[in-house]
Amino acid sequence: MPEQHPVRHDHALPRVVPLPEDDWDTRTRHLLAAVPRDPGGRVPNIFTTLVRHPELYEQFMPFGGQLLRRGRLPGRFRELLILRTSYNTGAPYEWGRHVPLAKASGFTDTDIDRIVRGPEADGWTTLERNLIRAADELNRDARLRDATWEVLTEHFDDAEMIEITMLVGQYHMVGFFLNSVGVQLDPGFDSAGLVEGKADDE
Repeated sequence: MPEQHPVRHDHALPRVVPLPEDDWDTRTRHLLAAVPRDPGGRVPNIFTTLVRHPELYEQFMPFGGQLLRRGRLPGRFRELLILRTSYNTGAPYEWGRHVPLAKASGFTDTDIDRIVRGPEADGWTTLERNLIRAADELNRDARLRDATWEVLTEHFDDAEMIEITMLVGQYHMVGFFLNSVGVQLDPGFDSAGLVEGKADDE
């Protein structure tokens, strides 16, 4: 059966509009104060959209920050899992925001293209190939196969294995949110490279 590629979820207009700064109340300003800003001081759309649910935002941010900024996985492996999950969920916002982070972790343009082509693409190490398989298996089956688990546990301890599954799950959830509400990619970021449409079934 040919590999199925995810459908892109671009919307001409967001279904939920980011909260304009003129409408920020004291609580909103406090919640957004710690967010890293883009060049020019702009708050990314993901945060100004999610903050419309301040209680959820307040609980989500520490968990997301733990995985993204304070996790146990090396940056290269973290971004490999996130970008493959972005591909699997067809999330252009997630892809566009994480390509620069992946490059900061040492990925080249060739590496980024290889992520789209999957675990069988030439050039991966055995470990990287199995991390991509892990992202794919979690996306498809909601669990890791025994063979993938065994390979990964040769390199990662119990806490890191837990983090792998939680990281992929977290970015599935984020992808569902971004795609469904139509969060628009911020100026200066590009989702080029994320494959559109589905492979033909023939």
